[in-house]
Amino acid sequence: MDKKLCDLNDIRDNGSAGFVIDTHDGRCGLMVVRKGREVFSYLNSCPHIGTPLEIQPDRFLDQSGQHILCSTHGALFQVEDGLCVAGPCVDEKLTPVAIDIRDNGVYVNEQELPTLWPPRAAPPKLED
Repeated sequence: MDKKLCDLNDIRDNGSAGFVIDTHDGRCGLMVVRKGREVFSYLNSCPHIGTPLEIQPDRFLDQSGQHILCSTHGALFQVEDGLCVAGPCVDEKLTPVAIDIRDNGVYVNEQELPTLWPPRAAPPKLED
């Protein structure tokens, strides 16, 4: 079943957003990055040690806006393919999440998402 995450216009160009989705057996965090009309989505989990990526809520990109930044160890990932180009997990990739853009909405198939956290468990908190 497809779940609407947001309207495309809710994510500014060269911006990002994070989402937590309830799955059949827990919860899954994912992130979406917008570059013009292109949208890229990955699990919100660093391949190095599995921690969430964002610096602050909905902030996944470095200052240049060119790379996804892991807030734990500073790894940098290419937006277009999730490849780590700097940091402790060079040549590893973020796990892509298939999304669909239709009627100006961003959709994900809930049944295809893996569980990252147990049921009712909150994702790790970020300090403001």
